[in-house]
Amino acid sequence: MKGSKTVFWVSTGFIFLFEGVMPALTGHSELAKQGITHLGYPEYFVTILVLCKVAGATVLITPWIPYRIKEWAYAGLSIELLCAAASTWIVDGFGLMVFFPIFIFTILVASYVSYHVLNIIPGTEMK
Repeated sequence: MKGSKTVFWVSTGFIFLFEGVMPALTGHSELAKQGITHLGYPEYFVTILVLCKVAGATVLITPWIPYRIKEWAYAGLSIELLCAAASTWIVDGFGLMVFFPIFIFTILVASYVSYHVLNIIPGTEMK
């Protein structure tokens, strides 16, 4: 159980820093705006993306948030990361930059799995 706690807090802390703090600080820089427009999205999408990333990461790191809301945050961040990989692949072709969001996604999966190991919901145990 102690190992699961360590995996949860390290992976969730990384996700919070990468998906919450970093976008909040750099989301409206010229580089971020150029990256979004390069992928074909409108510039206002940066604001929506930053708000959703910060909200999702904050939900994951806050212990008293209910289980169902955390599930939605995990789902939203998963969709965002997988769509980032797909968008990069479609626009720039298959290259190293496609793997970066997938790497972050694997850390998110580690957080999700360890969260469920620590918080088994009564009636949802596997038989």
